[in-house]
Amino acid sequence: MRVLHIGKYFPPHRGGIESHLETLAKSLQQFVDLDLVVASEGRLTEKCVIDGLPITRAGTLFRFASAPVCPAMTRMMQESEADLIHLHLPNPAAVLFYLASRFKGPVIVSYHADTLRHRFLARAFQPFLLHVLDRSAAIVVSSDRYVETSPILNRYRERSRVIPYGISIEESAFVRPAEVQKIRHQYGERIILTVGRLVYYKGHRQLIRAMKKVRARLLIVGHGPLRKELETMVSECGVGDRVTLVGATENVLPYYHASDMFVLPSVCRTEAFGIVQLEAMACGKPVINTDLPTGVPGISLHAVTGLTVPPEDPEALAAAINLLLDKPELRFKYGQAARSRVEQEFTAEVMARRMLQLYNEVAGLPSARHRVASQARAQRCGSNE
Repeated sequence: MRVLHIGKYFPPHRGGIESHLETLAKSLQQFVDLDLVVASEGRLTEKCVIDGLPITRAGTLFRFASAPVCPAMTRMMQESEADLIHLHLPNPAAVLFYLASRFKGPVIVSYHADTLRHRFLARAFQPFLLHVLDRSAAIVVSSDRYVETSPILNRYRERSRVIPYGISIEESAFVRPAEVQKIRHQYGERIILTVGRLVYYKGHRQLIRAMKKVRARLLIVGHGPLRKELETMVSECGVGDRVTLVGATENVLPYYHASDMFVLPSVCRTEAFGIVQLEAMACGKPVINTDLPTGVPGISLHAVTGLTVPPEDPEALAAAINLLLDKPELRFKYGQAARSRVEQEFTAEVMARRMLQLYNEVAGLPSARHRVASQARAQRCGSNE
């Protein structure tokens, strides 16, 4: 089977969707003939092979509302001999280019998140998005809860298939003890970690405020447009001795292993899943997350693999952090449960097997859409028994 994936970007460009696409493609390549088309950082179209994956980076003519516009994608889809196309959304321009291509085969949509920031543009674009979703053979989502709370997905319940993200468990063990010890020597023995782009929905502001009542070192790994604002906030809150903005790093794994816990303090539903939770859990770390109306609190479970607190509540964040700092036996218990949960539910192999099953259902079968909807209904009925 030949499958063409259309994504926004691909590593080394970093982000949750990019990491997911890389893991998914690597896990599927032994079963299907994969091609990947993503946006280039520049105007030129480039082709390369990374770990056996053929990748075309389509030249970006310009960016609109932070989204790359790559007209060459239309021709690539028109000329593709793929049995099906797998679109990764949100990616407004790719939706338009797919419709312009008039690709005749089935399309599967991975719906990673709603578009929230540019509400006016989202409303104007919505008819095109709905047209693609109407044509899709299946819509892949990361959690049932996101389907229930999304104003778009709510109308496509029967066509939605829940396939949670997965990660490579083996990679979490490849860490040099000396690198871990170096971090602990530099920052101390009580380390709190958060990883993510420095953007509004990640909740860094609330976490920095929480640190006024926490006696430990918070390491914020990541880069983004809010860095200067967060640096100013650290100074104004008087927590410069407790909060360090590490910036971007090529290898975050030693930081996971050096930390005592991981915190995902996201504040709105733009955070649909939080793959970084899985990465921390695979390293045996307890997670503090927020009770968002998305898949986030369903990954690390409250009082099982960590603690869940209300979003935008620095007091609750501080209380949860201090509780785990003061109870090392509880941290260990949650950390072990976190590792086991990832091994059972969120591996790359489990994700690839579920996706391959979906591909086999929809590729070249006229009645595939109805069979996918029936199976999704049957799965939901079974989960409710």
